[in-house]
Amino acid sequence: MTVGYLVDTDWVIDHFNGIRSVTERLRQLRSAGLAVSIVSLAELYEGIHYSLDPTRSEAALQRFLTGVAVLGVDDEICRVFGRERGRLRRQGRLIGTSIC
Repeated sequence: MTVGYLVDTDWVIDHFNGIRSVTERLRQLRSAGLAVSIVSLAELYEGIHYSLDPTRSEAALQRFLTGVAVLGVDDEICRVFGRERGRLRRQGRLIGTSIC
């Protein structure tokens, strides 16, 4: 599977919360290949375990993850993360504060 976009936890949560612009953007990007990190997956499972209906929430996550790659974290990914987060910080566009 080719991965074109790494989706942040906040985007997945916004999607589940019915933010239409996020859901639409994810739909548009899906054909380019979506991925979430193993860290994001862990954060999403934290939310599932404290949701009002964990079974329903987990089923929704599993549906979302169909065709989405889950990436582990290694040294190279940490290097890219550090570089890109620094670049975004300099531009005043930190992840989680930008508008889609």
